[in-house]
Amino acid sequence: MTASGIGAPVRRKEDQRFITGKGRYVDDFNRPGQAHAYFLRSPHAHATIRSIDAAAARAMPGVLGVFTGEDLAADKVGNLICGWMIHSKDGSPMKAGPHPALAQGKVRYVGDHVAVVVAESLAKARDAAEAITVEYDLLPAVVETAKAQGAATAVHEVAPDNVVFNWHLGDKGAVDSAFARAKHVTTLDLVNNRLVPNPIEPRAAIGEYDEAEEQFTLYTTSQNPHVARLVLSAFIGIAPENKLRVVAPDVGGGFGSKIFIYAEETVCVWAAKKVGRPVKWTSDRTEAFLADAHGRDHVTHAEMALDENGRILGLRVHTVANLGAYLSTFASSVPTYLYAPLLSGQYNIPAIYCEVDGVYTNTAPVDAYRGAGRPEATFVIERLVEVAARQTGQDPARFRRRNYIKSFPHQTPVIMNYDVGDYGASLDKALEAADYKHFPKRRRESARRGKLRGIGFSSYIEACGIAPSQAVGALGAGVGLWESAEVRVNPTGSIEVLTGSHSHGQGHETTFAQLVADRLGVPIESVNIVHGDTDKVQFGMGTYGSRSGAVGMSAIAKALDKVIAKGRKVAAYALEAGEGDIEFKDGRFSVAGTDRSLAFGEVALQAYIAHKFTGAELEPGLKEGAFYDPTNFTFPAGMHICELEVDPDTGHVTIERFTAVDDFGTIINPMIVEGQVHGGIAQGVGQALFEGAVYDAEGQLVTASFMDYRMPRAADLPSFEVGMTVTPCPSNPLGIKGCGEAGAIAAPAAVMNALTDALGHENIAMPATPLAVWRAAQRARQPQPIAAE
Repeated sequence: MTASGIGAPVRRKEDQRFITGKGRYVDDFNRPGQAHAYFLRSPHAHATIRSIDAAAARAMPGVLGVFTGEDLAADKVGNLICGWMIHSKDGSPMKAGPHPALAQGKVRYVGDHVAVVVAESLAKARDAAEAITVEYDLLPAVVETAKAQGAATAVHEVAPDNVVFNWHLGDKGAVDSAFARAKHVTTLDLVNNRLVPNPIEPRAAIGEYDEAEEQFTLYTTSQNPHVARLVLSAFIGIAPENKLRVVAPDVGGGFGSKIFIYAEETVCVWAAKKVGRPVKWTSDRTEAFLADAHGRDHVTHAEMALDENGRILGLRVHTVANLGAYLSTFASSVPTYLYAPLLSGQYNIPAIYCEVDGVYTNTAPVDAYRGAGRPEATFVIERLVEVAARQTGQDPARFRRRNYIKSFPHQTPVIMNYDVGDYGASLDKALEAADYKHFPKRRRESARRGKLRGIGFSSYIEACGIAPSQAVGALGAGVGLWESAEVRVNPTGSIEVLTGSHSHGQGHETTFAQLVADRLGVPIESVNIVHGDTDKVQFGMGTYGSRSGAVGMSAIAKALDKVIAKGRKVAAYALEAGEGDIEFKDGRFSVAGTDRSLAFGEVALQAYIAHKFTGAELEPGLKEGAFYDPTNFTFPAGMHICELEVDPDTGHVTIERFTAVDDFGTIINPMIVEGQVHGGIAQGVGQALFEGAVYDAEGQLVTASFMDYRMPRAADLPSFEVGMTVTPCPSNPLGIKGCGEAGAIAAPAAVMNALTDALGHENIAMPATPLAVWRAAQRARQPQPIAAE
């Protein structure tokens, strides 16, 4: 390991510009002649549009245009798409309703896009929007996840019962047989609460049209600009791909919410041509609450069958997944192939059967949010395991260890083939770090002070770096999930790396440069990472699902292999030796058995001078590209333990300890990885104790601001105890598994297991707010058997 290479805790290169205010976010860009867009949004959850009168708005000073869905249709602008096809268990395709960027005839949730005003200033656009008269015929709203199926009103005509798909996975017969011979069955009804992502930087877009070149440019807050360009060109029809440039500069957080192609960027880039001016839109926080894709929102009934020795025989799960008013870009994949295949967790479960009903409601679209299906699966299996241990009188740690997968590779009954792991090692390290053996003493001390103390476990597993492309294609994905990279070595030896991955806070400019510095033996300062511009990077699939290390960096590694291979050829010419005699180590090309050598930078110069090349055997230059398509998912896993204390008189919960021991495979930068774990845990704790998007019966979002939607704060969290175990991943050349989502996947179950342990019953749901905890604590003062809850 070099001082700045793989495994070194290098400080993030990009932070210097971020903390000094020199970051370049979309809202920092202002184009010459720029106009501003303001979207008129539906105040109703469900209504037909009788008429839109925009005459007064168009006549107002500074207004350049007012556009509705009719204008989009007249220009043959296509609908927003869902890029993952799911088939119901009867073989029928999912029922995808139309999703126009501006409503056409009907609005389906509060915040739905009705019209857009483009004006000289945002204030003028907002004023003009108030002058638009829209006549609505109100329809009943479908809001509750559990009651959407078969509701009196249909959100989309194509799905009269509001069911998008009835999907299933697993062997129902095998599961029924397992339950028939079970000695104990644990049953739980669970709600995985709806969340609003809330990255620090809200979404924004600038559309621009160059009439002379017939070229569109879109500046956007995107986690995958190439996919945005592909969808906008090939499916929505804004422009041919070669006439559309998408630029995603610095992105201030995403958590999944910036993967998708939204109405606003579609309209802005289209409207730029209509008005002959660049068109800019920046979301305010209320718009973000209303219209950014939400996450989670599952209602689940789950059962686990055990034998007489406490071994798991089978798992049966039925989930109703709320997909909102429209199918967002990857919405259909989240409660299906990103959820059910992870229900085996870390456990050797012989039989699993899962049914998922995806439903439409008159709420904001629901799509991937940090973890995307994996947190929902972990919550189901880890709550079941915890309660099963309690009901059978077993220590939760020993119960887990008894049921852990012990040998690898392991084929689960729900698609996944786990390659490597050592779950017992993570458990052992976590138990020691959490001082589990002395927990009873701490519980007694809390009781003496009138407090309730509990401890909860979460043995999570996730599937990252989703691949190979052939496999995801067979599961319904509309794209391949490879990644690309190009390594350009300049004559002076400095290096530019063009990657299809994109950073929105993960520190790619540092970790990717560490890989290059380590492999080529050059200073990290000489490496520049280029991403986020479709005119610079040929193509890429972006960043989500903890894929940037396992897939994106593996593509870079393949390109580096090619650079080194060509460097050997160049060095052989320059050193007048046989190529087979050239060794490369620590940044130098050497002739084996001699003291003749050239530094990497010297070889780079020789590649461009090319004075010693003969004939056509070797082309000048030193630039190589690669595409990498993994052979399997990666499977990060670990054990998180939460210890908390409840004040039964106030319902206040204090997290006293939080221990996380994770297996992420090879670690590039331990400091950045630890930061990712911290952030994920904070979001998971937020879901468990504070956050929850709530709609009233009319479909109004009553938690549409930070006054009502409670985010976790520093004072809500302890100092985390973070540790690592390592089993390198065999399915990529670097052994990386991925770390970005682990905390958000593991923490909700750990917190709720600890909370229910403290309360002595299971009758509490997320978010466990102080009021909910206070009520549950009163029930705890009147003890009743867990099985009766």
